[in-house]
Amino acid sequence: MNCSGWWVTFFVIFCVLQENGVNGNLPPPCDSQIYCTGDIIHQVQMAKIFDDDKHFVDMSLRDSPAKIIKRFQSLFLRPPARQLTREQLIGFVNTSFYDPGTEMEQWNPPDWNESPKFLSGIANAELRTWALNITSLWKSLGRKIKEDVKSNPDRYSQIYVPNPVIVPGGRFREFYYWDSYWVINGLLLSEMTQTARGMIENFLDIVQRYGMIPNGGRIYYLCRSQPPFLTLMMDSYLASEKNLTFLRENINLLAKEYDFWMNNRTVPVSVNGNNYTLNRYYVQIGGPRPESYSKDYELAENLTADAKPSLYSDIAAAAESGWDFSTRWFYGPTDTLLDTKTSSVIPVDLNAILCRVERTLAKFYTELDMPEMASRFSEALNQRLKAVQAVLWDPDLGVWLDYNSEHQKRNPNFYPSNLSPLWASCYEDTAVVDRVVSYLEKSGALSYNNGLPTSFKNSGQQWDFPNGWPPLQQMVIEGLENTQSAKAKDIAFRLAQKWVNVNYNAFKKYNAMFEKYDVEGDGKPGGGGEYEVQLGFGWSNGVILQLLDVYKSRLTSSAIITSFSFPVLLFPILILTLWA
Repeated sequence: MNCSGWWVTFFVIFCVLQENGVNGNLPPPCDSQIYCTGDIIHQVQMAKIFDDDKHFVDMSLRDSPAKIIKRFQSLFLRPPARQLTREQLIGFVNTSFYDPGTEMEQWNPPDWNESPKFLSGIANAELRTWALNITSLWKSLGRKIKEDVKSNPDRYSQIYVPNPVIVPGGRFREFYYWDSYWVINGLLLSEMTQTARGMIENFLDIVQRYGMIPNGGRIYYLCRSQPPFLTLMMDSYLASEKNLTFLRENINLLAKEYDFWMNNRTVPVSVNGNNYTLNRYYVQIGGPRPESYSKDYELAENLTADAKPSLYSDIAAAAESGWDFSTRWFYGPTDTLLDTKTSSVIPVDLNAILCRVERTLAKFYTELDMPEMASRFSEALNQRLKAVQAVLWDPDLGVWLDYNSEHQKRNPNFYPSNLSPLWASCYEDTAVVDRVVSYLEKSGALSYNNGLPTSFKNSGQQWDFPNGWPPLQQMVIEGLENTQSAKAKDIAFRLAQKWVNVNYNAFKKYNAMFEKYDVEGDGKPGGGGEYEVQLGFGWSNGVILQLLDVYKSRLTSSAIITSFSFPVLLFPILILTLWA
């Protein structure tokens, strides 16, 4: 069986069958009796031996799984008590597992370029030097999976891929799906086309093996994906390297990944007597996420047996969205993670991404002279354009909003994702541009020194206020810049300058790039959520390099951004009125 073992393949098939309703019983997160389900993971994670649950499930085995399980079972003096002391568990882990990271080795990309051409276009000398420092970070983030992972897959939670990768950084030791889109864009600017292509080939290989791309490169991620950027990665690569042969050889795998989303992540919606199909995040699992086992278990501990699976599934679906976690997914009286209802939400950004994917696939098939398939995706695009406008467009606020299919109601709260159809060109009437710009001006989101907040709710979750995230900034900026509106372009530049400022100021202070930043203050990393802020950081590097390239002649290293003027106090009143 290819690379990851028969048991990983069995798990993927089991998940897909369950999602399609073939099996009425919820499967475990995966069938590994060490990494995903069973006594070992439960007792070790609940003993909280490590500060981060991900630490344990990233450890590799010193022996075969069967021998590790037998050793664990031999520790029980009085079965069926099934409970070891914390000291016994620590001893068991220390003698049975290697530390995380041993499955990979540091890798120095051979195509790293000390002076990529785009650097010479950056007018500001300080920013040009900084950009060079950022391109150097690719070397520190390069990893190659050891061959033993391929030879002995059952001793690792790592999914083997043949080509080296650029990892995000910190606790994220493996590749991640949507992170890699911005990493690849940064690599292409850095003229590291061999590394970029290798990462795309890895994803194509994974689609061939599993029919989908998991959240990240671990077996415990195989029941959930992340925002579907593979086709857009290919588009970025082909814009840099004109290679129709590479496209022709792999176009079927791009369509296969798209089909995963259309077969397993769709929901019908009826609006004004018309029926539409849109996409959502939807993950069916029966237990806690292995990498956050103790947190999920304790969160659901007081729920009824019937209620626990739904919460576990919605928590995993929020992780699939990439927004883990946010009040964006909360619907209920506590306004906490207990009210996570991700599967009820039709997200603006997911459908915008798929809109761009459909347009890109139609273009690809046209270039390959495959008119029947080009027609298929052109029709899919037309259907989605109509659905996005009918279901997600709010004519009162003048922007697209998430739609709750259970409540049959749009969520009027501000999120940068509300503007993602601009980035995807997922609209037909250009008049919406001025309305969206007006919405953004009135929202209050432009008043912050360091970029767009992820929401206006300070919930303690990392995908909420006061954090700003690189991919959201870039998508909004690109969306505004690509319109024909002078005002939209001006806002795009101002937002780009703000985001460059906060990243640059934090880099000068900490000599590091971070995964997220605080939109308030003078430049510091963000916080909140399940873990400490991570440095590295793949997508932050890629986004900054893109912004420095797009606005190379205009950005400065010490700009003072004046406030936008708009009636801030009036907008929340309108939102509350519409939501009531």
